[in-house]
Amino acid sequence: MNAGRTIFSQLMDFFPLAEFRRAVERYRGDHKVQSFSCLDHFLTLAFAQLTGRESLRDIEACLRGLQPRLYHMGFRSVVARNTLANANEQRDWRIFADVAQVLIRQARLLYAHEELGVALEQTVYALDSTTIDLCLSLFPWAPHERSKAAVKMHTLLDVRGSIPSFVLITPARISDVSALDHLVLEAGSFYVMDRGYIHFARLYRFVLASAFFVVRARINMQYRRRYSHPVDRTTGLRCDQTIVLTGQDSSRTYPVPARQIRYFDAEHALRLNILTNNFALPALTITQLYKSRWNVELFFKWIKQHLRVRKFYGTYANAVKTQLWVALTVYLLVAILRKRLGVEASLYKILQVLSVTLFEKMPVLQALEAVGGDLSPPHVPNQLSLFD
Repeated sequence: MNAGRTIFSQLMDFFPLAEFRRAVERYRGDHKVQSFSCLDHFLTLAFAQLTGRESLRDIEACLRGLQPRLYHMGFRSVVARNTLANANEQRDWRIFADVAQVLIRQARLLYAHEELGVALEQTVYALDSTTIDLCLSLFPWAPHERSKAAVKMHTLLDVRGSIPSFVLITPARISDVSALDHLVLEAGSFYVMDRGYIHFARLYRFVLASAFFVVRARINMQYRRRYSHPVDRTTGLRCDQTIVLTGQDSSRTYPVPARQIRYFDAEHALRLNILTNNFALPALTITQLYKSRWNVELFFKWIKQHLRVRKFYGTYANAVKTQLWVALTVYLLVAILRKRLGVEASLYKILQVLSVTLFEKMPVLQALEAVGGDLSPPHVPNQLSLFD
């Protein structure tokens, strides 16, 4: 890459500009827009994500201080606080969602051969949601509890590479299990979920689509054991059974046998009751697949700690969805840059380096190769340690 260009512009080389322009045309994002284009809008929000800007006023002040450099970073207009607020409110969030989908496809191809931790060739997805708390007086369109508001980000994570393959943003009152209605199931793939996704009519869709679910069963599940298979109890397995559901509704909505595996996790003193429709894999492999669900929890923790997804630059639903999709786009851009340049550093390290070198005119690979030592996220204990 050209050493005379800023690191910010080099990062944006991985942004699919042609697909973005098609999305802008599709949703008429630049219709009757004279100065602040959709591209300027995206670059502004990407800058805010990468540098951790707190507010619209903060974004405006920082970009005006860098005005001589903005043209070379791709900006074609002056960023004003009111203009940005109006764009967040009115510009269709689906523009940014569609371009994020393009990056998702690219990132999944790049990370397709990542280690899974399980001897399995099929794709493994982890499905879960995270709740982002809001102020009810400022976000009345997303009521959650009596005096609170919140939105949910339902995410289907490709465990190889921790790349989100499906994201749905809804008010927090929408149940987790309803996200299953929006999934396009892939035959042969595994979908790992927690017990909040137990809904047997929806789980039967996996059987019809030749896909596999691995879900933690509820304690009060009504069933009858049909077969028991031998297990090695020294591995933590307690039973491996073929069962049929006997509940009044579950027996009707899920009319085929299922597989129940009980496992004791000695490390965490946790008993797991796992339900699946896969009868071919060893029972221990199924438990390892369920443990991979933790990857989606780590993904949520990562983006909440390192991207701006807790405080928003606007109070309208469109502004919230726009900011969340731009945050995911930045995450994907950093993941793609890491793979394309062959950087061994973690996403956290890369993001930290980018945040302080965005306006340096040097090859981005040179900046990242200089990262050394342990730059892991700091651990903050409840009580300070007196001695090392």
